Amino acid sequence: MSDWFLPAFERPWSEGNLVTPLVHGSDYFGRVADVVGGAAAGDRVFFTDWRGDADELLTDTGPTVRQLLCDAARRGVEVRGLLWRSHSDLLKFSAQQNRRLGTEINEAGGEVLLDQRVRRGGSHHQKLLVVQHPSRPQDDCAFVGGIDLCHSRRDDSGHHGDPQRQPMDRRYGARPPWHDAAVQIQGPAVGDVAATIAERWDDPTPLDHRNPYRMLLQRAARMPRRAPRLPPMLPPPPPAGPHAVQVLRTYPAKTPAFPFAADGERSIARAYAHAFARAEKLIYIEDQYLWSEVVARALAEALRRQPRLQVIAVVPRYPDQDGRVTGPANRLGQLSAVGLLAAAGGERFGVYDLVGDSGVPIYVHAKVCIVDDEWMTCGSDNFNRRSWTHDSEATCAIVDRAGVLPRALRLRLWSEHLALPPDEGRMLDLERAASLWRDRASAESPARARPHRPSPLPRLGRLWATPLYRLVYDPDGRPARLRRGNEF
Repeated sequence: MSDWFLPAFERPWSEGNLVTPLVHGSDYFGRVADVVGGAAAGDRVFFTDWRGDADELLTDTGPTVRQLLCDAARRGVEVRGLLWRSHSDLLKFSAQQNRRLGTEINEAGGEVLLDQRVRRGGSHHQKLLVVQHPSRPQDDCAFVGGIDLCHSRRDDSGHHGDPQRQPMDRRYGARPPWHDAAVQIQGPAVGDVAATIAERWDDPTPLDHRNPYRMLLQRAARMPRRAPRLPPMLPPPPPAGPHAVQVLRTYPAKTPAFPFAADGERSIARAYAHAFARAEKLIYIEDQYLWSEVVARALAEALRRQPRLQVIAVVPRYPDQDGRVTGPANRLGQLSAVGLLAAAGGERFGVYDLVGDSGVPIYVHAKVCIVDDEWMTCGSDNFNRRSWTHDSEATCAIVDRAGVLPRALRLRLWSEHLALPPDEGRMLDLERAASLWRDRASAESPARARPHRPSPLPRLGRLWATPLYRLVYDPDGRPARLRRGNEF
């Protein structure tokens, strides 16, 4: 089993966990509402997020994110959170929303910090939530995935969209359909997720480091310049199931350095390279981007090495913001990556997007990878250079000793995307996966999957979009020596 993981001296891993996939925001939000709602005085709720909308309903009848976390704090639950400070809302980011949510939780007795201890132009993209019970550790759990506590995420398998929407490209309609995923973890790996949050929290770098704007935001939100130290970590909970879990991260090289990652950390990138080198039959990917040559080269090498290997990827049909400036820069990397993979794999490579019953495209925000039905990941990282080197990310690699979980998740996802029953025999045959997707993605099929055909870019568009893509949309956060050798 450990052959699938990075060595323990690089990143710890544990057995005895129970991992439950939560496909779609409605499933995730409902479970979070139940678990946090059941926390009592003296329990702990720690979380990190890229964006949090205080008024987002977690179920049709509530509670909202604000109500759930503020009520917990008022009950005496130790609620602590790290929200990305974010760029200005004028750039269509989340500064005001995150500040509002943090301020309201703090006024209720919790402690939330706006965290901008990142590389220039970067973000904290981790989406983690840990609930711990000192008196009943067997009930401890952690959530890891790509789902933010914010608008547009609460959709289900019907894909009619979240009534509370975020601004999106108009082609996604008035209520953009949204496909996403997370996992719930019980068992010793909960301690590894909690440690990831604690490391960030206890970073002694000032939250408003050398930036007057950040200082004003911290004061307006009544937050300290430095995070007060967390209380001692709780012991990891007892074994709960058959799954092995390795918590992987990305942190950039920056000044001042992270005390827990002085040269940055790229265990996510190394873990994918390690798994791709072992792949023999199928690499299945669901990803928001898949737009970097760095990532595509790792997949192309696997396709060339193993003549039986197939790679299938599911991506959004359009970027979420497809304007005159953002669109070309968004598509540039994907066009390059898709071309590289098509050249390496031919018909063994396929890339698809999804469409709902009404004909409106489904925005794919999930970050899932399954290799040979043996190893899988779910987390916050996208398949691009930014996620592998530049922003803070967290994902879980998971292996099931019984060989059930990765295959079960793949069949569940394929059943939805290909309009086939979960026990359809053709979905079990990994040798014919690429041909099955080609057949089901035809215009006459009831499947949601369709061949992905990104719009080409004219030569002039490539000239101005290339530097924007490399510097802004997909920057490189590695130390110079690793960039030169294209190493992680």
